[in-house]
Amino acid sequence: MIYQLAFIFLNSSNLRAAALRNPDGFRGYYHLKKLIFLFLISLSLNVSAQQNNVAGDKQTQVSGRVTDAVSGAPLPFIRVAFTGSSYSTSTDNHGNYSLTAPGLFSEVSFSSMGYMAERRKINPGQVNNLSVKLRYAETQLKEVKITSGKSKRYRNKGNPAVELIQQVIDRKDQNRMQSSNYLQYDLYERIGLSFFNLSDKFMNGRFFSKYKFMLDSTSKINGQTKISLPAFFSEKLSENYYRKDPSKSIQVLKAQRQTNILKFIDTAGLEIYLNRLYGNNIDIYTNNIFIINRQFLSPIANHSPDFYKFFITDTIKTSPEKLIEISFTPRNTGDILFEGKLYVTMDGSYAVKACELNVNKDININFMRSLKIQQDFKRDSGHYFLFKSNVQADFGLFKDKGMAIFGERTAVFTNYKQNAPQPAAFYEGKDQQTVENPSQNDTAYWALHRPDTLTRRQVAVYANITKLERMPAFKRDTWIASTLTGGYAAVGPVQLGPLGSTYAYDSQEGSRLQIGGRTTPQFNKTVYLEDHIAYGFRDQQVKYNLNTYLSLNQVSPFRYPRNYFKLSYRYDADLPGHSLTVIPEQAALTSFSTGKTDYWLYNKTYTVAYVRDFENHFSFNIAFRNWNQQPAGTLEFRSNNGDNKLIHNLTATELELNMRYAPHEQIIQGTEERHTIRSRFPIFNLQITHGFKDVFNSSYTYNNIDANIYKRFYFSQLGYADITLLGNITTGKVPFPLLNILRANQSIAYDANAYNKMNYLEFVSDHYIGLNYTQAFNGFILNKIPLIRHLKWREFLSVKVLYGGIREENNPLLSKNLYQFPVASNGSNGTFSLGSTPYVEGGVGIGNIFKFLRIDVIKRFNYLDHPAVSPYGVKLGFRPHL
Repeated sequence: MIYQLAFIFLNSSNLRAAALRNPDGFRGYYHLKKLIFLFLISLSLNVSAQQNNVAGDKQTQVSGRVTDAVSGAPLPFIRVAFTGSSYSTSTDNHGNYSLTAPGLFSEVSFSSMGYMAERRKINPGQVNNLSVKLRYAETQLKEVKITSGKSKRYRNKGNPAVELIQQVIDRKDQNRMQSSNYLQYDLYERIGLSFFNLSDKFMNGRFFSKYKFMLDSTSKINGQTKISLPAFFSEKLSENYYRKDPSKSIQVLKAQRQTNILKFIDTAGLEIYLNRLYGNNIDIYTNNIFIINRQFLSPIANHSPDFYKFFITDTIKTSPEKLIEISFTPRNTGDILFEGKLYVTMDGSYAVKACELNVNKDININFMRSLKIQQDFKRDSGHYFLFKSNVQADFGLFKDKGMAIFGERTAVFTNYKQNAPQPAAFYEGKDQQTVENPSQNDTAYWALHRPDTLTRRQVAVYANITKLERMPAFKRDTWIASTLTGGYAAVGPVQLGPLGSTYAYDSQEGSRLQIGGRTTPQFNKTVYLEDHIAYGFRDQQVKYNLNTYLSLNQVSPFRYPRNYFKLSYRYDADLPGHSLTVIPEQAALTSFSTGKTDYWLYNKTYTVAYVRDFENHFSFNIAFRNWNQQPAGTLEFRSNNGDNKLIHNLTATELELNMRYAPHEQIIQGTEERHTIRSRFPIFNLQITHGFKDVFNSSYTYNNIDANIYKRFYFSQLGYADITLLGNITTGKVPFPLLNILRANQSIAYDANAYNKMNYLEFVSDHYIGLNYTQAFNGFILNKIPLIRHLKWREFLSVKVLYGGIREENNPLLSKNLYQFPVASNGSNGTFSLGSTPYVEGGVGIGNIFKFLRIDVIKRFNYLDHPAVSPYGVKLGFRPHL
């Protein structure tokens, strides 16, 4: 009865809530708890008191290491406790632990979420050394479920866990690493990628039989032992420097090592993408954590209690720390939120000592089967600094079957130095710096400098892939994969392609066949050739594009950074307004159009250009071009001077300067062009063109300035918005083919950069400004509708506004010596100038249908009296998304 009274009193919710409101109260609460407990115990049997006195004379100590029973990897965050007592500790990042307490204890227990608990006998009152191997409990994660209870509705008000989280939130600025005026640390990064759940038929088949030595039978994925095929493995060592005011971060790469079997894709870009995918800068103290190409709301974000449920689930005593374990779950399981645990210090700093971040199975992310983040913080000079971060995630086409990809990124932070500034000139340097020859393949070097331990199979990856690369069969299979994924087939020093442009269809050319190719550095590291020839069976014309590059840095012109001269001669069929902005790739989807597409041009272009990329991602392209346009289809060039004279072609000679600046840009290099990994940083583009009269048969003098600014804005749970501001002005008197032909889209494919309900050559202008806005909600709204939220659809909203016009001197209705605008006839739409009313179209879309399909309904709001115009249209997009 006495023990029951003690338990009821000491676990009073009112007493606990009051104690948690301030650290002094919390410490007082535990002192009061001890006094009352001793008083009640003194009323019990004298035998118990005598046993306590005897036990108090001696101490029991146990230390050792906890590892995984399958892989042998050290296990952090394992709770170690003397059974039946409140004395406990947790293993460090290397799996080591040490626990000492007064009393005679004969048993120690080991427990952690996801592992089978272990109890081991020890010698009471003595120094014990005990190392333990834990096995994963495959069903444990399914059985652990935190709920607020059916009988009582969860509320933030009066919830001690929420009050404690608010204390953590209030002290974020003082606890985060960036609170120091100056900070320096060393960083070790490791990232690996493996294929698993390979079918027995595949592994035992004839094709894979020669590659079986690559298999790893000891991989632990989601707590289960799996046979995996390592595909990518890299390690890096760097020194990092931070200055608070003015803000500056510098990373100096000291050493790196990498190996992979994915030779058919851009390796450098892959590593950048994987680091971004698996969280290259996870900061629990920021409001939003960017990982898996999503912004997750941090459980200690300023407004996290509005999105998460919090529960106090345990108290942990370590020497010399006291920690509170707080578990949290999303209020809405489909939102981009974590679930997991936080371990918060109770020394008055309310710092995060460790965290475990997972995701709910209903989260609106495609192909991801699991995500697990573990971070461990270490006290140093009064601060808790991040010591180790580990991220694991696996992806597959199906949730619980079939082949999948497992990735793991580990980061270890060491040698922290606070407020030890470098010379002022040092902080004027580049954000990303590299020592000379950072590639380090010496195994002994990494064994000495690596602050973490590799498993036996991880060590073997380097040697296995080196062996693999020497095999003729692997070279053949890599060639096939490269051809299929990159679109070019390598034949000695030449690549044939692009294969995706081999066949296309359009209304002018009919069926079109194309063959082409380009040289590689094996042919010559300075001179590169790129050519194609095509034939249209309806127009019966041969088209060609002949290019010669002179590389000044001996880098392929299709790779970054570019530094080359280019000579080109191109003759091809184009749509008006698309000739110089996009070279047609004859993609299959754009072969299908809505409405009638009868306006065509045959363009013959001679170009001399110089292209240069800089390390800060500023680039420019200066080109001298002679451009001849010949109308085709129903398009005609006719004089407006009253004689209705038919003009067969138009020639212009131009000098053009393109400048682009994309600060902090990260790219994935494709076989033909680079792809920007979208981020919060803007991209600036400026194009200045001057047309010369009487130079190589040119007829007009004019200037054209075109500019746009693109930026992505992230709104946490509301997704993101892509915003583009654009403007253009043309000076000089010119006919409509040399004006700005506004970019239209009559294909069934949705084009984010075009006006999707505008017809080709419908509008021309000599000045305009515009705004393109697209909001992606990432399912924030549809996730909350019961009958459809399981479909994981995602919402899109788009608005495009364009305001401009034509000056009187360029309007053929008001000024002579120009070309007549095409007139609507035989189903053609005709050409017009923008009036005093802006062109406006908007769209509502649903994406992630079957994980790859997007359908947009587009509404055009004005200029509906134009021929061949309908107010509504449907556009499709086919692209798989995470």
